Amino acid sequence: MDGLVLVDNIQRLGMEYYFEEEIEAALQRQFLMFNTQSSIDPSEHELYKVALRFRLLRQGGHCVHASVFNNLKDKKGKIRGTFCEDIKGLIGLYETSHLSIECEDNLDEVGELSRLHLNDWLSRHHDFHSRARVVESTLRHPFHKNLPRFMPRSFYSNNYQKGWISTALQELANMDSNIVKSIHLKEILRFPDELTLLTDAVNRWDLQAAEQLPDYMEICFKALYDITNEFACKVYRKHGWNPIDTLRKSWAKLLNAFLVEAQWLVSGPLPKADEYLKNGIITAGVHVALVHTFFMLGEGIYKETVSLMDDIPGIISSTSTILRLSDDLESAKAEKQDGLDGSYLDCYMKEHQGVSTEDANDHVTHMISTAWKQLNQQCLTSNSFPSSFTKACLNAARMVPLMYSYDKNSLSGLEEHVRSLLLQ
Repeated sequence: MDGLVLVDNIQRLGMEYYFEEEIEAALQRQFLMFNTQSSIDPSEHELYKVALRFRLLRQGGHCVHASVFNNLKDKKGKIRGTFCEDIKGLIGLYETSHLSIECEDNLDEVGELSRLHLNDWLSRHHDFHSRARVVESTLRHPFHKNLPRFMPRSFYSNNYQKGWISTALQELANMDSNIVKSIHLKEILRFPDELTLLTDAVNRWDLQAAEQLPDYMEICFKALYDITNEFACKVYRKHGWNPIDTLRKSWAKLLNAFLVEAQWLVSGPLPKADEYLKNGIITAGVHVALVHTFFMLGEGIYKETVSLMDDIPGIISSTSTILRLSDDLESAKAEKQDGLDGSYLDCYMKEHQGVSTEDANDHVTHMISTAWKQLNQQCLTSNSFPSSFTKACLNAARMVPLMYSYDKNSLSGLEEHVRSLLLQ
């Protein structure tokens, strides 16, 4: 149990890259133990232990079967009474459910039941219980769908977590955080004029001030052009062929997709929802970004893997689907939309006359959940891509909740992080 908790804390603090070999060795041992366990005992900490081990193994790319959670429900389909008040175990179970893959209805069901139990418990203990902050943070920021460095540090500061993280680990985390923040600031300070405008815009969160910034697409294009040529030369020298054709194809695809979308918006009519999404996966720009990431990582660059990039492999299309649908869902909620952007919701509601806005939103939310399951499956199955690229795709998907997880009264996690960098 101590080993499981230690690995979990290291990952939650975003420092697993210091201990990759040690973590993998620990997970290999845990994998052997997991395969000898067929069900969960209602003894103390057993649910939390099994859920934590399951989650860590899946995060590490190990294929473990969800049947271990089969005996959690009673004949009425509810969580058995012995587990209902195990808040620590329910937290672990809820976290684990976010790593489900398609056709794992049982894990989805117990994950949803754990969410309901935790919300009910939180409504009764929110103001005075020491674990309330942990429950609230877990429900809002499930670990698998967030980046550790963006998660609230208050998660570790309450009585529930005290004693779990050693003083040495906390000191290392603070040092690492300062190093990373210093690197980010150095990168930002390379553009002092833009920094002044951006700081002013963020400080007042003023859209007019933000409009004074240089066109971000121009900056990105120039930066990527320089990077592309530099890495193309390196790849050519190492492998004897030039990947620039693949990179050009990805830009070509993006521009063609934008033209298709512009034609729909200008001359109509709106396409069917599936047709819009097929094009929208490209206009999201994720494919272009991840193609560049693939070459910049410099691992697994072979003709076979490069050819897969031309067809937008599943690990990229799943990530892009999460971004496209989340963006459309958030845009639908925002006020004063100018109607110049495409929307899956508009296409879906036109295609399905009479469907309510609430039902359409639920449908999109379900599609986002399905895309996450597909991405989880891609991360578990053997593919032609190196683990570094697989993790890059997963982290790209994890950025999405940060960009869109806000309401009218608070900034998104991403905006809060940018503000902390610029205004410290």
